[in-house]
Amino acid sequence: MLQLEGFGVAAALSAEAGLELADNVRPDAIILDMRMPITNGLQFLRLVRSRPHLVDVPIAIVTGDYFLPESIQHELKSLGASIRFKPLWLEDLIALAKMLVSA
Repeated sequence: MLQLEGFGVAAALSAEAGLELADNVRPDAIILDMRMPITNGLQFLRLVRSRPHLVDVPIAIVTGDYFLPESIQHELKSLGASIRFKPLWLEDLIALAKMLVSA
């Protein structure tokens, strides 16, 4: 969907592949799900932020979990990630991507 709107998109099927991709590409922004196999969105965010060349990459975490504990929400925000809740409609996704790349 984002490619049709003119964004360059690189996708990964696992957190490990996503981290390797981010290391090699240095993306303009990252959009990820909170719930992923093996590594969740918060753990992935911590790994990204531990890499000096990725520390300033804008990141949004998307989740269907409306009951995230305050401590997790606070840590996500302190690590510089914005939080969006599902469902995320096409217009919302496009607006999110635009916001991230203009940050």
